[in-house]
Amino acid sequence: MAGYTLLLLAFGVFPTLYAVYLSLTNDRGQFTGLGQFIKVMGDYRFGPAFLNIGVYLVLWLVLIIVLTVVTAVILRSRMKPGLSAVFRFLYYLPGALAGVASVLVWLFMLDPNVSPAAGLLRAMGFDTFAQVLDPGNLPVIFVMIAFWTGAGGWIVVMYGALNNISDEVLEAARMDGAGPWKSAWFIQIPMISKWIVYMGILAFASGTQLFVEPQLLQTASLGRVSPTWSPNQLAYVFAFQHGDFNGAAAISLFLLVLGLVCAGLLVTRSGLFKVDEE
Repeated sequence: MAGYTLLLLAFGVFPTLYAVYLSLTNDRGQFTGLGQFIKVMGDYRFGPAFLNIGVYLVLWLVLIIVLTVVTAVILRSRMKPGLSAVFRFLYYLPGALAGVASVLVWLFMLDPNVSPAAGLLRAMGFDTFAQVLDPGNLPVIFVMIAFWTGAGGWIVVMYGALNNISDEVLEAARMDGAGPWKSAWFIQIPMISKWIVYMGILAFASGTQLFVEPQLLQTASLGRVSPTWSPNQLAYVFAFQHGDFNGAAAISLFLLVLGLVCAGLLVTRSGLFKVDEE
């Protein structure tokens, strides 16, 4: 564990402690207490950025949890092993793309002038790229990009969790008259609930860190997307456009606390780390 601990200290704990120090001081190193937090909360861009990420997180978590679990159950219980393996491989492929590359693919797909799905886009009332990038559509667009790149890996994880369920348990359920969907709802899903909670924690954490997608869309749309759409973008603007690293650190700690509170609630309510005693 020593190697992991060193990396955790170097790239996790120490940077976090430094961010705490920056958020409690000004650019001259003077202690300001909660001054930096009050300052960024008073910024007119703070509320919209966190509202945007809140809407995105609700859509993202519902989609990633429901669809990955349902897909994994279908692959495990309703398909032949060979065909299931092919589909798992296909689902995993988009995750091999780097974040920037996946956004560029979606930029191509969402432009009615060049997209192979141009007919569908126009049928939905989108005739121009600007209409697609309307602010009200952005949470859905970012969720589609994130799901396309991230769902495949989680489907594989959920499939592996389902494989740990004994065939005897499922056979007993069939003998008791449970069909495929009842077995999934009352046996398989409850027995992998800890894995689902684990996925929820990591999906929430990654969702709060949204940056690459809105940043690239902001550039590609020539400013139609706000440069401070997400809290991470706002922190970036504070740090690298205003030179206010103290304010940026305060925003990062807001995100850290948000993630820790969510993880804490899920862990305590689900008993994620509870050890079953025989």
